[in-house]
Amino acid sequence: MKKRTFALALTAVLATSLVLGACGSKSSDDKKGGSKDSDKNFTVAMVTDTGGVDDRSFNQSAWEGLKAFGSENKMKKGQSGYNYLQSASEADYKTNLNTAVRSNYDLIFGIGYKLKEAIETVSKQNPDNHFAIVDDTIDDRDNVVSIGFKDNDGSFLVGVVAGLTTKTNKVGFVGGVKGTVIDRFEAGFVEGVKAVNPDAKIDVQYANDFAKADKGQQIASTMYSSGVDIIFHAAGGTGNGVFAEAKNLKKKDPKRAVWVIGVDRDQWDEGKVKASDGKEYNVTLTSEIKRVDVAVKDLSARAKKGDFPGGEKIQYGLDKDAVGLSPHQDNITPDILKKVDEYKKKIVNGDIKVPEKP
Repeated sequence: MKKRTFALALTAVLATSLVLGACGSKSSDDKKGGSKDSDKNFTVAMVTDTGGVDDRSFNQSAWEGLKAFGSENKMKKGQSGYNYLQSASEADYKTNLNTAVRSNYDLIFGIGYKLKEAIETVSKQNPDNHFAIVDDTIDDRDNVVSIGFKDNDGSFLVGVVAGLTTKTNKVGFVGGVKGTVIDRFEAGFVEGVKAVNPDAKIDVQYANDFAKADKGQQIASTMYSSGVDIIFHAAGGTGNGVFAEAKNLKKKDPKRAVWVIGVDRDQWDEGKVKASDGKEYNVTLTSEIKRVDVAVKDLSARAKKGDFPGGEKIQYGLDKDAVGLSPHQDNITPDILKKVDEYKKKIVNGDIKVPEKP
């Protein structure tokens, strides 16, 4: 009788411990959204494309957003807070994503459409982890959110600026690698120029790389030599070479009107140059900003609160000021800025539909 009573008591104790253990465990659903009870341990990382985190463009903008998110939430850089993994080559994409998974980051960003295939593979292999692809779409995957931008709309506006600013009636476009995303930049820019200056000639060239500044400088040299006075680059780190060439020309001849339109982030600082006359100039006409930082920060905050929008496609455009002209507008005349505003309203209202393909 005593043995039976003891056995029943032991069973009750074990049952109670199992219930308490279950209540104290963290379910996979909680992990996927960041802890719903406490988000103090939320961690987030981003994997760059080959441009690197300091490309002064797309990756850098994303990293600035992640740093801002970390600062606001008193997080430290590193595996226990927020971090980045840099890709030296495309072969690093899957390796870096898997490293982030093993490091138990709650949210992992893939910065740029070139990481699509890697994220598709790694996210399928790790359904309990959360991923985000920036600048592309991954369908039918509940643990991946797709972040996109209406680059063509923003490019249209900088095309308006270029078309109304050029003195030679020759402008240029330098792309990194031909593809869906850069097509939107090219298409929008060309249409914007044509809308205000149908007689302008537009030279379009591709470097076939996002990380070769020397190639960008070579293309820019050819364009400027042919009479082009404004170049819009959508080429990541390759675009640094466009700036280098424009600054060299300005340094030699301060009176020469030579301009660069930056991309993704405000590239005003990249255009600063001290010319041969001892004066300071800036060859940045404007930049088409793509607020990758806003998107990264916004999604990180949602995931931290347990509101990860898995399977959704989030678009950022002119209506949210996620694309458009950069704040530095010193080199643009007031009448041109007024014209830009007119076209912006027409696009937002749907009066103008900017093409996504050249």
